[in-house]
Amino acid sequence: MSHHQVKVHSIAILPHDNAESLEIAQIQGYRAVVRKGQFSTGDLVAYIPQDSLVPDALIAEMGLEGRLGGSAKNRVVPVRLRGVFSQGLCLPARSGWAPGQDVTAELGVTKYEPPIPTGFNGEVKNIGTQNTVDYDIENIKNFPDVFRDGEPVVMTEKLHGTCVQFILYPDYTGKAGFAVASKGRGAKGLVFPVCEANASNVYVRIAMALNIEAKMRECFYAARLPVFVLGEIFGKGIQDLNYGTTPSLRVFDVAKGHRGDQRYIDDKDLEATCAEMQLPRVPVLYRGPFSEEALHAATNGKETLSGKQTHVREGAVVRPLIERATPELGRVQLKSVSEAYLLRKGATEYV
Repeated sequence: MSHHQVKVHSIAILPHDNAESLEIAQIQGYRAVVRKGQFSTGDLVAYIPQDSLVPDALIAEMGLEGRLGGSAKNRVVPVRLRGVFSQGLCLPARSGWAPGQDVTAELGVTKYEPPIPTGFNGEVKNIGTQNTVDYDIENIKNFPDVFRDGEPVVMTEKLHGTCVQFILYPDYTGKAGFAVASKGRGAKGLVFPVCEANASNVYVRIAMALNIEAKMRECFYAARLPVFVLGEIFGKGIQDLNYGTTPSLRVFDVAKGHRGDQRYIDDKDLEATCAEMQLPRVPVLYRGPFSEEALHAATNGKETLSGKQTHVREGAVVRPLIERATPELGRVQLKSVSEAYLLRKGATEYV
């Protein structure tokens, strides 16, 4: 599960080959450009990641007034400084801080949340968090050693759209109810009922247009636990990258079970389920042994949906062909985001 945190890390300092007054701080898989001599290898810092909203007092302490992103100049955004991609800020550790410590609340840093367009809203009801998915994917830069070289994996294109979950769940009548949720609403146990009041809601519109409820009831008719079909809605009117298409759906996951005990199906079964439901899957970019070279190629290609490859690719999602978990990460699935995507102009990030 991906969480926005400002944590304390030990850093390594690398030379900046194109700037005499700058150096590069390496924090796990991330890099941040810093002033030369400000830090040394082994120093502890609080790493403030992109999409952080930094309070004014801390901005002043770091000498960054007017130099951050957003209309209020208080949001950390990725930049390229003298040819080097920089993805966050480093704050010298304060007395008493220890490696791994979460200092988000102490520093008053919050996560930037984009405004929600009208078509993404609607009437909601609460079906309980046990009947929805809290879904997000950690960046591989936070867990650079999870995948072993040669491990059989699948890499899929990370589409720039909005995440949707279609849900069959046991309701109080003893029958299976059907509902639709966005990522943010679903995390709170809230769903959009399929009803006239939600006719303009983009998630409900897709569910109705593709007859998702009937397909799920036919495919999972014997299910006794909640079943989730998770996908990405993309196209014109969804995000700044529209892929030259009207709003469309691609499936990327199927899960079963209540929250805390949800099980995701393996790649082979996901392929079969999508075929049975006649629903397209997100583009598969690579299947084979894991390598950094394969991940780099999958992350930094062009998008594949329009046929014209007119957009940068957001990145790739990598997971084992056979599902597995680790104590630190839980389900093993990570994303790799392209620098070109992060640096594009006119970006939108609606949930």
